[in-house]
Amino acid sequence: MKSAPTDPEARSIHVAIVEDDAGLADALSQAVHGAPDMQLTGVASTRAEGLAMLEGPPSDVLLVDLGLPDGSGIDVIHAAIRRWTACNIMVSTSFTDETHVMRSIEAGAAGYLLKDSSPARIVDEIRSVANGGSPISPIIARQILARLRQAGAESGNPEAASAPLLSAREKEVLSLITKGFKAQEIATLMHLSPFTVKTFVRRIYSKLKVTSKAEAIYEARTLGLLAD
Repeated sequence: MKSAPTDPEARSIHVAIVEDDAGLADALSQAVHGAPDMQLTGVASTRAEGLAMLEGPPSDVLLVDLGLPDGSGIDVIHAAIRRWTACNIMVSTSFTDETHVMRSIEAGAAGYLLKDSSPARIVDEIRSVANGGSPISPIIARQILARLRQAGAESGNPEAASAPLLSAREKEVLSLITKGFKAQEIATLMHLSPFTVKTFVRRIYSKLKVTSKAEAIYEARTLGLLAD
């Protein structure tokens, strides 16, 4: 008996790149093309081109340089958070200063890699960020930890800022889960790929610190995130 045909594109991690260094952009593009589980959806070399790319279909991962010839890549991150709500954003840059690091993370970047990382490593980190990870170069991780320790010492309060625990899209996914819809059905209803829906589910479980649908529903209702 023959198995049903599958669509390889549906299983791929869709990747978009904003990088002004033509040589590096080409190397990254080739590395993504060579990965059997990835599909390159677009390459931009300026801030303007990056913003224009965000008008198209969303990607699963957006790789962004910060030092663009016509402005900052942080503007692209801000716009991507609004337009590609399920996209995982990772910075690839030569900037190591605290200002760029913290502004990128505050804007919504989930990862921060320096350009001394090889294209092969960046491809591995694209997989990591697509699956809910936060790849960060070691020197940058030390800066972030130092900043957090300093902030905690100054405030005397380790609690995080007042951002909502779940985003509007995450609440929408969780609401559909409580109604009994499966991942494929949720993907159809929300016009997303099943891969993106599974990314939402992983984020929800991580934020609620649970490991099952029943626990997620109970915890969300306990916290007042879902109506009874």
